[in-house]
Amino acid sequence: MTRELPHDPYITAVRDALTAAGLNLTDHCWTDDGETRGTYCYLNAVVTLDPSGTVGEMAEDIPAGTPWPHGLLLIWEWHTGIEAEQGEPDKGPQWLFAELKDDGSSAYPTVLPVVGYASPAAVVEAARKVISREIRPTSFDGGWSTWTGDLIGDSWERHAELDAACATWAAKEA
Repeated sequence: MTRELPHDPYITAVRDALTAAGLNLTDHCWTDDGETRGTYCYLNAVVTLDPSGTVGEMAEDIPAGTPWPHGLLLIWEWHTGIEAEQGEPDKGPQWLFAELKDDGSSAYPTVLPVVGYASPAAVVEAARKVISREIRPTSFDGGWSTWTGDLIGDSWERHAELDAACATWAAKEA
């Protein structure tokens, strides 16, 4: 049985906005709760985009120089903050992105310059800037992006409700 997670409605709204904007999603999208270092849970979601329409094709069939030939991951995480002293993220949400490689692995995730509870429209705008390479990782190891502008967009209109639901989930999981 699948249980609904507190961030499911939010990620559904983001996926719907990406689809409405004409960005191709693959069927490799999910929400989950996970563990960091095997101890504390966190919430996450992965949305896989196929900007070039080549996801699933054999590597040798993809023309050289095709941008995003294996896909682009948009990753949302909400951390409890319990393990912040051990190098894990502080409490709260963040958006990341990473390029998929031909073996199914991904580059190290890079911070997407939106607020953690970004509006779906803000995620669409940021995703377009990543696809066009206006936003890119500072290195092959991910981390921070080359974006020098302000945070993109605004917060989701239901961000307070989502934050409360995530906090309630964390209290039950602790």
